[in-house]
Amino acid sequence: MNFKTAIVRIPGEDFGGGETTSQLGPPDYNLIISQHREYVNTLKQLGLDVVTLDPLPGYPDAYFVEDTAVIFPEMGVITNPGAQSRKGEEDGIELIMMRFRNTGRIKPPGTLDGGDIIQADNHFFIGLSDRTNKEGADQLISFLDRFGYTAETIEVGDGLHLKSGANYLGDGKMLLTSSFTDFSGFSDYEKFVVGDEEEYAANSLAINGSIIMPAGFPRTKDLLSGFGMPLITLDVSEVRKMDGGLTCMSLRF
Repeated sequence: MNFKTAIVRIPGEDFGGGETTSQLGPPDYNLIISQHREYVNTLKQLGLDVVTLDPLPGYPDAYFVEDTAVIFPEMGVITNPGAQSRKGEEDGIELIMMRFRNTGRIKPPGTLDGGDIIQADNHFFIGLSDRTNKEGADQLISFLDRFGYTAETIEVGDGLHLKSGANYLGDGKMLLTSSFTDFSGFSDYEKFVVGDEEEYAANSLAINGSIIMPAGFPRTKDLLSGFGMPLITLDVSEVRKMDGGLTCMSLRF
């Protein structure tokens, strides 16, 4: 989980018009700008060079840049977002990505969101969800095959994305909600399961020897504190209101 660069996008004033199923109340623009700034500062403190993009008018979810690309050392695969309202976000990301990687694209009828992709060392888990379909997964697998990576699919079920309930923290450790504990593909990993009352905290992020987790989840904090890695908590209350999390707000490579 060692990264040198991150791409982020500042939330636009229309961010509250994005896709969400949350019942946590209306989001606050000034607060999300403050929270996003702290997120970016944390990435910088962990040693990443951060490329910060301006808001993208007309695309309220565009600051969830993770969904627009899947990046590994050999290339960047530009996605075809599964939500109709987000189609087009990926075009600007491709222009940026071409500075760093050769690129390929997921093409219709395939759809794929980066939030459905977990890279665990040289193996990829691809969530099949409302945003990522089998055609999109198969296209990504064909790109990965070229470079010797392995991959498998997993049904996401009720969650928005795979990373809403499962994340790889390095060193063979998976942080999971209870809905993913029986998935056979995770059988070789050391599983750390968040309580049902703290499921949101499963979307935690390992970067350069540290773990970033959302604030307000004491039991998960105790669980992760046992890893022996520096633990950083960030308030992402406004992001949560928009069905997003820590991993969503950056592309890391």
